[in-house]
Amino acid sequence: MKLIYWGTPQFAVPSLRRLLQAPEIEVLGVVTQPDKRRGRGSKVSPSPVKTVAMDAGLPIWQSHNIKKDQEILAELRSQGADAFVVVAYGQLLSPEILAMPRLGCINSHGSLLPKYRGAAPIQWGLYHGETRAGITTMLMDEGMDTGDMLLTTSIEIGLLENTLDVAIRLADLSGDLLIDTLNQLDQQTLTPTPQSSDQATYAPLIQKSDFVLDWSRSAIALHNQIRGFSPNCVTQFRESGLKIMATAPLGETYAADLPEELAALTPVIPPSDASPGRIVYIAPQQGPVIQTGEGLLLLRSLQLAGKRRQSGGDFANGLRLSVGEQLGEAAA
Repeated sequence: MKLIYWGTPQFAVPSLRRLLQAPEIEVLGVVTQPDKRRGRGSKVSPSPVKTVAMDAGLPIWQSHNIKKDQEILAELRSQGADAFVVVAYGQLLSPEILAMPRLGCINSHGSLLPKYRGAAPIQWGLYHGETRAGITTMLMDEGMDTGDMLLTTSIEIGLLENTLDVAIRLADLSGDLLIDTLNQLDQQTLTPTPQSSDQATYAPLIQKSDFVLDWSRSAIALHNQIRGFSPNCVTQFRESGLKIMATAPLGETYAADLPEELAALTPVIPPSDASPGRIVYIAPQQGPVIQTGEGLLLLRSLQLAGKRRQSGGDFANGLRLSVGEQLGEAAA
């Protein structure tokens, strides 16, 4: 089976590697987003998928607007691919592109469709407290992740896992699911299943405002926001910006899902009537514990503006934190 692979970020790399290893599949080339400035030095560099494609000696096509790039479209058409496989490519495909391959365009999407259609399914799934995540393969149509579903696979999400943790696990599952999907489509043993629009939810691009923490929310809601949008959630502390990168909700409700040393904190924290955002306890070696609108939240990893990332324990010791100090703005 001959295919052309469409993908850009690191999430799409394991699927490409798996397809390259499959003896029954020939990857004719790769379509990826144009090179852009990345990293601290802002040097122009290729996408992770392009790097793998170059190492494999594959033809590579890049365009800022693939739908209107007639030269590339003509080349893609001339390849005679059986399928286009799309994993986090980054541009919508036109009807002309969708109609090119014999088996169609097969997308591997990072959610259990029809939930979390859109650009950031893993992030929003964690934000909303989902306990399972998954990959769905589907036949692409002109809509945003609205095509008929093919195969799915899922995993359980741990309480302390963040977006990167879940994305790594899902990316590793995607390649095998794509191979199963392609083989079954080719053998005509797979029946596409239409999505239920009534059950659809959306996962739009994340905005800067989504990173701001509101301490009047519950501990579990804040924890899910922080791990979903890791490592970018922010608050104010001592008149500086403070990134909070990892947390743990405390209390009997979560004890079974926490490491023993974190579960043991709840009984030793004295009762408090502090307002949301106040430090109510400083756990030795672990970090500050914050009162939220409902429940307590341990801050496990933080980065003060202009400083390096630190564990909660090192942060508390280095800044000599005190019980009663305020994160964010105190309630009026």
